[in-house]
Amino acid sequence: MKSKLGYIKFVLLLALMAFLYGFAEKRHSQRKLTGSEVHFTDNENLYVTVDAVNKLLIQNEEANANLGQETLDLNKVETLLNSHDMIENAEVFLRLDGKLSAIVTQRKPIGRAVGNTSFYLDKNGEVMPLSENFSARVPLMLGFDESNILTAYPLVSYIKNDSFLSKHITTIQRLENGRYELKLRKADFVVYFGEIKNIALKFNNFKAFYKKALKDKKLDTYKRVNLQFGNQVVCTKK
Repeated sequence: MKSKLGYIKFVLLLALMAFLYGFAEKRHSQRKLTGSEVHFTDNENLYVTVDAVNKLLIQNEEANANLGQETLDLNKVETLLNSHDMIENAEVFLRLDGKLSAIVTQRKPIGRAVGNTSFYLDKNGEVMPLSENFSARVPLMLGFDESNILTAYPLVSYIKNDSFLSKHITTIQRLENGRYELKLRKADFVVYFGEIKNIALKFNNFKAFYKKALKDKKLDTYKRVNLQFGNQVVCTKK
C-alpha cells in the first residue's frame, strides 16, 4: 500500500513539474523583444558601426520587436550579421530582460590595394571592401588586383605582425616581374625585396642595417637598399 501511494505521489509530482515548465515556457514565449544591443570584441576603430548592426537586427523580420520570442531564430540572425562585409564573426543571444544582444568581431585589414579598384587585404588573406566609416592605417599596395593580391599575403602579414616594420613601411609595390619593392615612412631610399622568399632572414638583415645606418647618421646617403641576396644587404648610394 505504501509503495503504491509513493508511486502516485511521484506521478503527481512529475505532472506538476511538467505543468509548471509548460506554464513558464508559455509565459516566456509570449514576452516581446524589448530592443537590441551591440558589443564589439575590441576597442579598435569601427569599420561597421553600432547603428549599422542595430539596423540589421531591427530590420530583420526574425528579430522584429513586435514578434514573440518563440518566433526568433538566433541562427538566422547570426547568419545575417556574418554576411556583412565588415564582420568576421557575430554571436547573437537573447537576454533575460528581452533584449537581443550581439557580440561582433570586425574584420581587420592589413594592407590597402590602390589602383583601378581599391580594397583591403584582411588578416585572414581575404579581400575586404573599403569602409565608409573609417580608413585603416595600413601599407598601400600598388600594382595589385583581386587576381594577384593573395601572392603578397605572406609578406604583408609578416609586416603587420612586426612592430618595427609596421611602424616604418608605408608602401608595398608589385613590379612587373613579380618582385616587390618597399617604401618607408622616414627614409628616402627604396627597399628592393625581390621574391617573397626568406622573409624573416631578409627583414632581420634589413633591421640590423637600418639601426646601424641610423646610428651612424647615414640613412640619407642611400637611394636603394637590396635585400635579395640572402645574408647580405647591398646598398646603392645617391
